[in-house]
Amino acid sequence: MTSERTYHHGDLRRTLLTAALDVIAQDGPDALSLRDLARRAGVSHAAPAHHFKDRTGLLTAVAAEGYTLFADALTDAPDLRERGVAYVRFAAGHPAHFQVMFRPELHRPDDPGLIAAKARATEALRAGVSGLPDTARGEDDRLAGIAAWSLAHGFATLLLSGNLDAPVGDRDPEDVFRVLAGLLFPQDPGVRTPGSS
Repeated sequence: MTSERTYHHGDLRRTLLTAALDVIAQDGPDALSLRDLARRAGVSHAAPAHHFKDRTGLLTAVAAEGYTLFADALTDAPDLRERGVAYVRFAAGHPAHFQVMFRPELHRPDDPGLIAAKARATEALRAGVSGLPDTARGEDDRLAGIAAWSLAHGFATLLLSGNLDAPVGDRDPEDVFRVLAGLLFPQDPGVRTPGSS
């Protein structure tokens, strides 16, 4: 006989997402299985399918949630340099989301929630680039955007994988990123950002 909690779990969707994020953070997205998540949540092995349909649906939900949080973090930053810092901060604070978001083979690219969240994040990055002085932006806003994205994403990825432990040392990674961003995207001399001296 199935236990009562199988049917009356509360917010099972959130519980499953949280459990999935724990698994991904510890073992990576390839270790994720709906059966294991059901066991962790104390529900029948079929219960996760009611919320996500399958593993890809669950990973799509993780990516959509990640992009939503990511867009919020970027939008609150005042300029491109601080949007890059927010990018790095997001990756460090949400490593499981970060791992899934940028692996499109893991999720459904036609999911409306994912599409909307990605569009918001993309627009937040573009707004940062359009705020640069013309001399820092160059002739092509799109290439400037790719350069900014590459710097922030590359730094965040290297930071998460431990490859920057020695070069960064005991310095704040956000301050290190600000210095690097200043090398590639110098600002007008009169503009000061948090962390600048």
